[in-house]
Amino acid sequence: MPASSEPPRLYPTLRYRNASEMIDWLGEAFGFTVRERHGQGDVVHHAELVFGSSVIMMGTAREDRFGKMVGMPGTSGGKAIYVAVDDADAAYAKAKKAGAEILEELNDRDYGSREFICRDPEGNIWSFGTYWPKVGEKA
Repeated sequence: MPASSEPPRLYPTLRYRNASEMIDWLGEAFGFTVRERHGQGDVVHHAELVFGSSVIMMGTAREDRFGKMVGMPGTSGGKAIYVAVDDADAAYAKAKKAGAEILEELNDRDYGSREFICRDPEGNIWSFGTYWPKVGEKA
């Protein structure tokens, strides 16, 4: 496999009932370090945890729009995959043409990403956006 200096483009996205405690636990148990953390009190709106050159995104499980798409943590819910793309409009057109169920239309986020969310034929949730966390850069 050829070496690449390109930052990762796939970011597993997890929801936890107690994301604040899980951030500490994932650090202690697996060695993750916190790259980003946003929220109020014990509610984590968005966090990025780093492990080597990889990042997971996570937050507190809640009944917001995304939470309703991915479900509550447990045996089948609470997770999704985020893919960083250069052109969200092109990714959207391709996914829609292939029959992906669009759960959230293309939109511009306040943090600068252009994104959409869809479901694959087997029911997995995918987010595609231009926000691209680069592990080696300071947040």
